[in-house]
Amino acid sequence: MAREIVVMGAGMVGVSVAWHLARRGHSVTLVDRREPGRETSFGNAGIIQREAVQPYPFPRDLATMLRVLPNRQVDIRYRPGGMLQSAGPLLQYWQNSAPKRYARIVPEYASLICLSLDAHAPMVEAAGADALVRRDGWLELYRSQEAMTARLRDVEENAKRFGVRYRALDADQLAAMEPELSGNLAGAIHWEQPWTVADPGGLVQAYARSFEAQGGRVWQTEVTDVSRQGNGWRVATEQGTLEAEQVVMAMGPWSRDWFSRLGLEIPLFVKRGYHMHYGTRDSATLNHWVMDAEVGYLLAPMQAGVRLTTGAELERLEAPPHLQQLAAAERVAKQLFPLGERLDDKPWKGARPCTPDMKPVIGPAPKQDGLWLALGHGHQGFTLGPATGRLLAQMMEGETPEIDMAPFRADRF
Repeated sequence: MAREIVVMGAGMVGVSVAWHLARRGHSVTLVDRREPGRETSFGNAGIIQREAVQPYPFPRDLATMLRVLPNRQVDIRYRPGGMLQSAGPLLQYWQNSAPKRYARIVPEYASLICLSLDAHAPMVEAAGADALVRRDGWLELYRSQEAMTARLRDVEENAKRFGVRYRALDADQLAAMEPELSGNLAGAIHWEQPWTVADPGGLVQAYARSFEAQGGRVWQTEVTDVSRQGNGWRVATEQGTLEAEQVVMAMGPWSRDWFSRLGLEIPLFVKRGYHMHYGTRDSATLNHWVMDAEVGYLLAPMQAGVRLTTGAELERLEAPPHLQQLAAAERVAKQLFPLGERLDDKPWKGARPCTPDMKPVIGPAPKQDGLWLALGHGHQGFTLGPATGRLLAQMMEGETPEIDMAPFRADRF
C-alpha cells in the first residue's frame, strides 16, 4: 500500500532512498536546505568503488602513528578541538580497528560494496546519465616496490574472497597508460571494475530529476522540527509543514544535530576533506583517476578540470577550513603531473559521516516507530547510496533484504 514518506537529506544516500521508494509507488518528499548533490556528494573523488571491500581502519602500528604525529601529512591531519569533541567515538574506532575485530567487520562491509555497481546501473539508465560515467577503472600508483608488493598481498586475498578484479602494472605499463606522470614510480594497481564519474554532484542531480519524473517532490528548505504526531510524523520546515507516515533521516554528518531531540544515541563523527580544480600545463592530459597511494591524495579528470582531493582531517564539522593540507597535496601533485592554475574561487570543504565500526547505519531507529536511518557511510556514501536505497526500501516494505542487515542496525551501539 502506498504511504506518505519524507526523506531528509538530498545527498547520494537520501536521493537514492527517495528514488527507490518512489519507484515502488510511495508518495515521497525529499527535503534539504540545498539542492540535491551540493554537500558531501558534490566534493568526493567521483569513484563508485567496487574494489573498496575493506573500510579505512584507524592506524595502530607504531610507524604510522609516528608518521602522523607531527600533523604535516597529506593523507591525515587532526585538530585538537575535533579530536576532543569526538574522543569517545575515536576511541571505539581505534578499538574496532584491532586485527580480530576488523577481520569480522570486513565481510559485513564488503557485502554492501559488492552490490554497488548493480545498484547504480538501473539508476544511471533511468536518469539518462550514462555520459557522466566511465567504466575503465582507476589507478592506485606506488613510488616504492616494497609498498606495492605489500599492498598486492591484501589485494590478492580480496580478489579471492570478494571477486575484486585488478591488474598489477609495472613502471613501463603505467607510463603507457599515463605518459604525463613524472617521478620514479614503481608501478600501479589498475582497479578494473569501478566506475568513475566526471561530475559527482551532477550524477546526484540526475538521479533527483529521475526521482521527480516518478512523481517525487523536492523541497529545498531548512527543517526546523521533527516530531511524532499520532501514528505518524510531522516535519516542520521554513517552507511549510509535512505530515507523513514514515520519515527517513539521511542527512549525513548533519544527522547528528537531531539525535538528542529524537532520543537516539549513535556515535557519529566526521572526517573532513578538501578539493580544488586545476587546468593543465602544455595541454597535458590525465587519462584516468589516479591516487598517489603513499602520499594520500587523488587526481581526477573532471568536467570542471583536474580535481585534487585530499585525505582526511579530524576536525569539528563547522570549524573554519584549514588549507595547509590541500597546499601540501598540491605541492606534491605538481611534481607528479603538470597541474596548471587553480580554477575555483576557493577550495571546497566537506565532511564524511563516520561510525566507530566503519559500517553505515541502515534500518529502523530504535524505539521510534516509523523513523528510518540511512547515514554514517564514511568515505563511501557516493558508492553505497543506491545499494542503501534499495535495501532500505526492501526493509520498509517488510521484505527480506538481499543481504543480512543485522550488522548495520542502529541498536548495535
